[in-house]
Amino acid sequence: MSFPTPPIDQLPYEQALAELETIVAALESNQHTLDETLRLFERGQVLARYCGSLLDQAELKIQQLSNGEQSDFALPR
Repeated sequence: MSFPTPPIDQLPYEQALAELETIVAALESNQHTLDETLRLFERGQVLARYCGSLLDQAELKIQQLSNGEQSDFALPR
């Protein structure tokens, strides 16, 4: 089984997460050779770190936009 491998740093978060989910499903199927499994695992690790980094960046941006203020949002009644 062959997965397309676009450069990870060019993927939007949603696409990177979808590829990571596909890799996890493929690894759980136990239907790959050792070499394929290692390749998938390695790409999955890089994708997981990349997704985490994007989430950290988004959190930082939200904090900057809200001037670091924490506020509870309440729905109007």
